[in-house]
Amino acid sequence: MQRRSFLKKATIGAGVAAIGAPAIAQSLPTLNWRLVSSFPKSLDTLYGAPEIFANSLRKATDGKFNVKIFAAGEVVPALQVLDAVQNGTVECGHTASYYYLGKNSAFIFDTAAPFGMTARQQSAWMLHGNGMKLMRELYASYNIVNFLGGQTGTQMGGWFRKEIKSPEDLKGLKFRIAGFAGQVLSKLGVVPQQLPAGEIYSALEKGTIDAAEFVGPYDDEKLGLAKVAKNYYYPAFWEGAAGLSFLVNKKQWDSLPPAYQAAWEAACFETHVDMCAKYDALNPPALQRLLESGAVLRKFNTSVMDACFKASQETYAEESAKNPQFKKIFDDYRVFRNMEAQWFNVAEQAFAQYSFNKKL
Repeated sequence: MQRRSFLKKATIGAGVAAIGAPAIAQSLPTLNWRLVSSFPKSLDTLYGAPEIFANSLRKATDGKFNVKIFAAGEVVPALQVLDAVQNGTVECGHTASYYYLGKNSAFIFDTAAPFGMTARQQSAWMLHGNGMKLMRELYASYNIVNFLGGQTGTQMGGWFRKEIKSPEDLKGLKFRIAGFAGQVLSKLGVVPQQLPAGEIYSALEKGTIDAAEFVGPYDDEKLGLAKVAKNYYYPAFWEGAAGLSFLVNKKQWDSLPPAYQAAWEAACFETHVDMCAKYDALNPPALQRLLESGAVLRKFNTSVMDACFKASQETYAEESAKNPQFKKIFDDYRVFRNMEAQWFNVAEQAFAQYSFNKKL
């Protein structure tokens, strides 16, 4: 199984550093790769993930395998990372794959699906279900090998100039939102806008858009979104989790010595775990700061959520009818998600609903 191979290689990679300099330095080549990111340097969570990865890889290979990181726009635009890796412009990239649903809607399952899984559930599907296998099959047709590249956890619903009291309030709303959720919300009259992180603030400030979502409190605070829209909504039904990915040109990947491939996978795994932990640690105090500075926390009401769920179901059905690759992955994703939901309702959610309403 794919997960066994991944975990075996990750274990080997973690032990590469312990082999010592002689075994590495004497037999393996020095490599210098370029990695393009979809994110600006100001976002230390997202842009910082490849930095953690590159540092881990360098240490594991005794300084022989080096990756230089380029922020969004330095080599290619933020939303062209996949193209750059596919075409061999660079060896690798770090991105959110649902940015490329215009190429193939099935890419959403590598990042986030509306009313889908949480971070832990999605990681379980990727590593112990069929997720990695199915996504690898999809990426193969784009000359790319994909790897886990981080996880944000459940995101916020975004910043709105006006209150959203009913589905009617969504009509005509120019909303910066990425991925498949834009198609879903368009059924409710939303005009979706896909903008890279670095352009969100100015678009919201100038009124080019009426609302914007990005990730959550820590990143949203850095982008300054509370300064131009005060209503901070939750939850983001479209991103119960959001996985990031490292993409590698297949020819370049196949050229790597097995020891470097193992070290690469181990570094990816470390980065993936670190990002989610970082967001879990940084979002709570960031939310507190935002509220203290004047942001107003609001929850999407049941009528809005019900309308969005209905639109999501319709969009899933339409896309499954059009795209066989989408249908194949969604059918597997849906079964895994529904089974996970049964368990989490009994265990973690039941615990959280009671316990987290109290303070220790």
